[in-house]
Amino acid sequence: MSNVTRPLSPHLSIYRPQITTVLSILHRITGVALYAGLGLLIAFLVVVGYAPEKYALFHDCLTSLVGRLFLFGWTVALYFHLFNGIRHLFWDMGKGFDIPTVNKSGWAVIIFTLLATLGSWAIAYHNAGVL
Repeated sequence: MSNVTRPLSPHLSIYRPQITTVLSILHRITGVALYAGLGLLIAFLVVVGYAPEKYALFHDCLTSLVGRLFLFGWTVALYFHLFNGIRHLFWDMGKGFDIPTVNKSGWAVIIFTLLATLGSWAIAYHNAGVL
């Protein structure tokens, strides 16, 4: 058997990151984040349903700075995953595969994610009387 060295297939260090690559990786990460956040939602439902005396403690944790940052991140993940999933549905129908459309739809996902997240939080703070 000869020791002929073969070229390695290209890796992440070879390619320049493109919007499709970044959004694909973020889609997977946000899916995991949503799954983790589901545990918090289940804990909330358990506290409300079975341990109402613990609700004040749960509320204090979620309204702390760390809790709000977690909830903000979870909201970003939710909207990003939603909008990128809609983009993938169009791809499943065979639409939007040309490079200019792929780039435009990628930036649209980012813009809609930011607008929806900030809009949701503005409405929530307004309704809570904070703003």
